[in-house]
Amino acid sequence: MAGEYEEVYAGLAARRRETRGNPEIGRRLLRRPRIDIDLHMHTDHSPDCATPVEVLLDAARQQGLGAIAVTDHNEVSGAFEAAEKGERFGVKVIIGEEIKTASQGEVIGLFLKEKIPRGLTLAETVAEIKRQGGVVYVPHPFDRLHSVPDYEHLLAILDDVDVLEIYNPRVAIGAFNEEAERFAAKYRILAAAGSDAHVAQGLGSVRVRVPDFDGPEEFLEGLREAEIVTKPSSLLYVQALKFLETKATPAGARRAVRDRRVRRATRNG
Repeated sequence: MAGEYEEVYAGLAARRRETRGNPEIGRRLLRRPRIDIDLHMHTDHSPDCATPVEVLLDAARQQGLGAIAVTDHNEVSGAFEAAEKGERFGVKVIIGEEIKTASQGEVIGLFLKEKIPRGLTLAETVAEIKRQGGVVYVPHPFDRLHSVPDYEHLLAILDDVDVLEIYNPRVAIGAFNEEAERFAAKYRILAAAGSDAHVAQGLGSVRVRVPDFDGPEEFLEGLREAEIVTKPSSLLYVQALKFLETKATPAGARRAVRDRRVRRATRNG
């Protein structure tokens, strides 16, 4: 029995990550100011969100975010639009996409160059993110109320996972976030967080404080010393706003509201 336990623990230990990063990049980042970032959010390029790109950027600026990852569902057009307009708002934009796999949940690609189609296997999706030189970010990994990879499939791609989302304020049961935090610590996976905002009011509910970065290598190195900052927020409130913006308002009224919000955000920017 003792021998079997030793074999199990040896196997687990072999899958744990090396904690040392790249010393050269680390020294470079020491000279950088720290910024607050949010790594998971949506625009009206997602079917379940009505937040225009300009409104999202204006909200990010007002929240003091230095960088955001726009991660629309199965689409990168909103992220590219945000990246094009972000400088005007003083916000750096990471091109991202939250991709629905065939039957193994969702995974986010960061620092993408082009859209990844939905419906691939989890392994195929991860391989495509890597082919583009992107970062594999697993969102709300153990939230059984979301579409997530199960434990078996997550272990199968573990060596290719760059970042695990250990806090998501839209997760209704806190134990799911805690399980993600334990899993990241167990395998020494870089931990991060995102608001998963589908309304502008959801931004700022969580932020990751890192040295300012340029590109995926500096981003990942900066996460080694990241500080995750949360603040109390009402899930019921933001879910109600999402419902009002996407379902409860007639289409004509939604268009009028959208145009007014864009004009206001553009003036602010």
